[in-house]
Amino acid sequence: MNQQKLLRDVASLPPIAQQEVMDFIAFLKQRHIRDGLPENRFSEIENEPFIGLWKNRTDMIDSSAWVRNLRRKEWR
Repeated sequence: MNQQKLLRDVASLPPIAQQEVMDFIAFLKQRHIRDGLPENRFSEIENEPFIGLWKNRTDMIDSSAWVRNLRRKEWR
């Protein structure tokens, strides 16, 4: 990322758009950098008991096909 180009691009925007950029940066900082939380707060999800709940279901080997079939039955 070229920081100088980013600064020039933001400076070339009208004031209202510059404020939107600042608001979006604040949103991203709040979302990704919270006190005491890792940046990737989903890194521990693999240890949750619901992960892999349906891994042995033979009817869901191809989940896309399973969903298409379900939709075909219910919505036609």
